[in-house]
Amino acid sequence: MGWGQVAQHRRTGAKGGSGMAGLHKHKWSYTVKYAPDHFGSNKWHPPNQIHIDRWINLYQLEALSVNGSEIDLVSMGYDKLLGQGSVHSALKVKARRASESAVEKIKSAGGTIEVLELPVKKEEKKPPPKEAGKQKKATPAPQKSVQK
Repeated sequence: MGWGQVAQHRRTGAKGGSGMAGLHKHKWSYTVKYAPDHFGSNKWHPPNQIHIDRWINLYQLEALSVNGSEIDLVSMGYDKLLGQGSVHSALKVKARRASESAVEKIKSAGGTIEVLELPVKKEEKKPPPKEAGKQKKATPAPQKSVQK
C-alpha cells in the first residue's frame, strides 16, 4: 500500500515545489546566484508613471501664432506646455496640461490659458480637531457565546 520503499513518490516533489516556489526559503542560494533581481522593484520605472510624449516651451508659442492670438496645442498634438522663456503678447492658449510657471507667465502677459487636465496636488493630512469638554463613551466588550 503506497509508493514503495525506494522512490516513495518523489519524482516531482524532489525539486522543492513547482515554478518559483521557495525562492525566499529553501531555494535562496539559487536566487542569490541565478536570479538576484527577482525580488524588489525598479525605482527608475515606477508603476504609475505619467508619460508625456510631446511638450512645448513658452518661447516657441509666438512662432506658432502667425495670424491670431489663439493657439490650440491639443489639436497640434502637444501634451504639456512648459514655462521656459517668456511671452510678450497676450495669447489665448488651450493645452492638455501646463506647468505652474507657464500659467503664471501667460496670465502676467495679459493672455488666458485653458488647461484640460489639472495637476493633482497632494493634500496634507490634518488631524481632526479635538473637541474640548467631551469624553468618549466606553464601548462595551463583545459578549462571548457559550456552546453546550
